[in-house]
Amino acid sequence: MILRLATLDDATALERLIADSVRTLQAREYTVEQRDAALGTVFGVDRQLIRDGTYFAIEEDGAIVACGGWSRRKTLYGSDHVAGKDDAWLDPAVDAARIRAFFVHPQWARRGHGSRILEACEAAAREAGFRKLEMAATLTGVPFYAARGYVEVERMEAPLPNGASLEVVRMSKAAG
Repeated sequence: MILRLATLDDATALERLIADSVRTLQAREYTVEQRDAALGTVFGVDRQLIRDGTYFAIEEDGAIVACGGWSRRKTLYGSDHVAGKDDAWLDPAVDAARIRAFFVHPQWARRGHGSRILEACEAAAREAGFRKLEMAATLTGVPFYAARGYVEVERMEAPLPNGASLEVVRMSKAAG
């Protein structure tokens, strides 16, 4: 298992991984219509995270099997194409770093990959001076993050291009 920073050359493989993850692992919480509409907007690659050097990938046997990152920018969730994206910088003294875009390939789920990426993200955010962390977790991800000390702040509806919405949960914790 290799944990490394993602590169722009990984974008196509990341998009495939994200689609496989969303279509399979989120099937219990979201409808097919919600998942399909969310791909490419709410769920997808945010190249700004890659350019910032804050997006990780895990490789197994030469393939990317998990990804996730953190951000020092205001956008809470979404791909390159999400509406309302705000790439302004956060102030570590008052703002929470964003935990962003965690996905695991279904065949590699429950093997500790998400935990390993989350630990790397939290450590990097602390090193950058952030004292708080927050995210917009999918309903699928809430138990994972809650088990790692994140608490629910509010439930929100992420708008989708087909007019529907996707319930997500804003969660936060101290950076430690």
